[in-house]
Amino acid sequence: MKNTFIYLVLFVFNSTMAQVSDFKSINFTIADNVATLNEGSSLENLPLLAYKLTHKLPTQVEKFRAIYTWVCNNIEGDYYQHEKINRTRKRFQNDSLGYIKWSNGYKKTAFKTLRKHKKTMCTGYAYLIKELCFLANIACEIVDGYGRSINANVEEFEMTNHSWNAVKLNNKWYLCDATWSSGYTDENNNFVNDYNEGYFLTDPTLFAKNHYPTLQKWLLNATVTPTDFVSSPLVYGDIFKHKVILISPEQMQIKTKENAEIYFSFKHLKNSTLDTVSLVLFSGSNTRPLKIYALKTENKIVNFKYRFEHKGYYDVHLKINNDIVATYTVEVSKR
Repeated sequence: MKNTFIYLVLFVFNSTMAQVSDFKSINFTIADNVATLNEGSSLENLPLLAYKLTHKLPTQVEKFRAIYTWVCNNIEGDYYQHEKINRTRKRFQNDSLGYIKWSNGYKKTAFKTLRKHKKTMCTGYAYLIKELCFLANIACEIVDGYGRSINANVEEFEMTNHSWNAVKLNNKWYLCDATWSSGYTDENNNFVNDYNEGYFLTDPTLFAKNHYPTLQKWLLNATVTPTDFVSSPLVYGDIFKHKVILISPEQMQIKTKENAEIYFSFKHLKNSTLDTVSLVLFSGSNTRPLKIYALKTENKIVNFKYRFEHKGYYDVHLKINNDIVATYTVEVSKR
């Protein structure tokens, strides 16, 4: 049984690694430069924009890279539009036909805001990526589903809350999320552009840590159930930058006993080494490091342990270098 488990783990990670390394021979510098040279271009003529972004690039993946990079760095997330739609969806949660009618009418306003002001929410990002891909003769689909974040910690599947893209390159489908690549909304509800390349052609197993599609075919080769998705550790954007796939613990809420060992492990998909791995404890506005032990790395799998000595509830975060990548809540009871 143990050998079978090890085989399955190796099979999953070997297949996902193939996804990550498909384009390792491609240098995206020229595509990124093309996107930069066209910074500020208008959305009034999408065929012209698609032509300017792609006509000098030789491969499909470079064309898509230029489109994706341009969208992520030229379109702003619209917090107020997002909140308006969320409020309306809740108002129509028991009247799907009423919501569809409202949504069809609101689309004109949303697309005008995107075209004129380059502001949108996730559906607009996904729509623009798809349209530019169509004009560049690249197969691309909008994927609707559930996104887990610190602001939208999905606990059950009621209403979809996010959209992203699947793109077909060299006869193979890949996943990406231009919305979460583009940046974030600060505490004053202002958009901050902070490009995160980690959501570009992301490994499906990593992508599924905070994306669950309504159509399961868009999980690609990831294997995750709805129950697994809503109970798994909460992950952050920096986990995509570091290309880390969590293995253990499998759930965000951990129950343990005093002085019992908790085993942590994750797979590191990058070829570069990790400088530091640590656990930190949040208590109100204060943080303090926890002293982990038995830290080792083998075949890009990082393992370490920690034990809580005292009964209580703990808000624990995994850090890689200086970035928080995941959260666990730990309930420790007496032996």
